[in-house]
Amino acid sequence: MENQIQLEKPRILCLHGSRSSGLILRNEIQNRWPETVLEKLDLVFLNGAYPVQGKSGVEELYDPPYYEWFQANVDFSEFTNFEECVAYIEDYMANNGPFDGFLGFSQGAVLTAALPGMQNEN
Repeated sequence: MENQIQLEKPRILCLHGSRSSGLILRNEIQNRWPETVLEKLDLVFLNGAYPVQGKSGVEELYDPPYYEWFQANVDFSEFTNFEECVAYIEDYMANNGPFDGFLGFSQGAVLTAALPGMQNEN
């Protein structure tokens, strides 16, 4: 009988898009990704730091609550609460990690691209 090493699944922090939620992203991934991929990952879904004020584009498909990570003006040249959002995610990671990587959709993808580079600044 061969000895098999039990490897831990990579733990991935998943960040949803604006005006959505961790639950919605989880449902979308579970309905679209093959089980053979899902069974190899430990996906952790976090809700954005701020409840949405106003309408969400997913209201006809999913029930609230909806969240966003930060706010931006119409042309995305000014951001509000971005630093607070990063601190919120970093705090979550410190208290619930470690994580092996990020997965992000839309506004969450912006954060997944920015966070590793911002870590080098600290």
